[in-house]
Amino acid sequence: MENNTNAFPTLRFKEFRSSWKRMPLNQLLYEAKQRNYKLKYDKSQVLSVSKQFGVVNQIKHLGRSYAGESVHNYHVLEVGDIVYTKSPLKENPYGVIKINKGKPGIVSTLYAVYKVNGNTADGTFLDFYFSLDANTNRYLRPLVKKGAKNDMKINNAYVLNDPIYVPQKKEQKKIATFLTAIDDKIQQLISKKALLEKYKKGASQQLFAREIRFKDGNGKEFPDWQEMKLEDLITIKYGKDQKAIIRSQGAYPILGTGGEIGRTNDFLYNKPSVLIGRKGTIDNPKYMDTPFWTVDTLFYTEVHENCIAKWLYHRFTIINWYLYNEASGVPSLSASTIYKITIQLPSLKEQQKIGDFLSSIDNKIDLVNQQLQQAQIFKKGLIQQMFI
Repeated sequence: MENNTNAFPTLRFKEFRSSWKRMPLNQLLYEAKQRNYKLKYDKSQVLSVSKQFGVVNQIKHLGRSYAGESVHNYHVLEVGDIVYTKSPLKENPYGVIKINKGKPGIVSTLYAVYKVNGNTADGTFLDFYFSLDANTNRYLRPLVKKGAKNDMKINNAYVLNDPIYVPQKKEQKKIATFLTAIDDKIQQLISKKALLEKYKKGASQQLFAREIRFKDGNGKEFPDWQEMKLEDLITIKYGKDQKAIIRSQGAYPILGTGGEIGRTNDFLYNKPSVLIGRKGTIDNPKYMDTPFWTVDTLFYTEVHENCIAKWLYHRFTIINWYLYNEASGVPSLSASTIYKITIQLPSLKEQQKIGDFLSSIDNKIDLVNQQLQQAQIFKKGLIQQMFI
């Protein structure tokens, strides 16, 4: 950024033509020194900075307050203030910079708080600029010195010493308004996905508790469900840890507890199956109806003739697998433990209806998730082109 002599972004609104200026951040922001000396805010109003969610209430976000005995020395963080957290993250080893879009509150003295210079800067513009990891890391890297405990050695005022390229405030505001509209669309998709997931969870619980029932094609009740052990419904198997295959780039996925970890030209199993983590991640069943290979941390199931894999998958998603955890350290399951689990089994036709219904919700969730990912990629691409 510092060596870039081209003062024009790649993508720009056509009404703006003047070059962007290289300005020190201390001409755009200034340190906010207001403290909570009069205890206007209490521990319930302590704020934290999340990479994903921005400035959030600490208790709501983390489930508890991590404030010290007294919060009188905490920084006051008003709406529209910029906050820098001196905590390293994997993607941001020098900390993150966010604007407070929520409610006013207080933050620990480990944070630095800044006011926006209304004559030269738009706070939301700066927030979008620093939303890119590359921009944040490139700016902070020359300034921050790390201590022996990986803590940040930097004065709050010194954070503002280096320059960035910025346009006139009118253009900053237009960029911020445009990107905020995209953020609003992303938030709508996030909310839609959450509602669908909540709906599916409620529907699953009611269906498997038989609080609601499907009827057959003639409007008649299906037969009563039968109590069965899983050993009468499935055969459990797992693949070997095929490191040589993981290095290949074939047609079929190699699956571990975290998802796909490679590709292979061979497959282990090619019928509908439910996969269950046998070590580590044991609470995230997966349904596969295309050929696959698994490593040895993942069980796969061959369903018997009295069971439909799609139905079994949805049934497995509401089981608390940790009740059957056999290890005090890393969670684990054994086939013998799973075989002993007893469930209620409907007829094949009712299994099919339940499986199809819940899978249709999954399809809607997947579609919204794809739209969400596309919108996030689109936004990131715009930011990369609209800023210098």
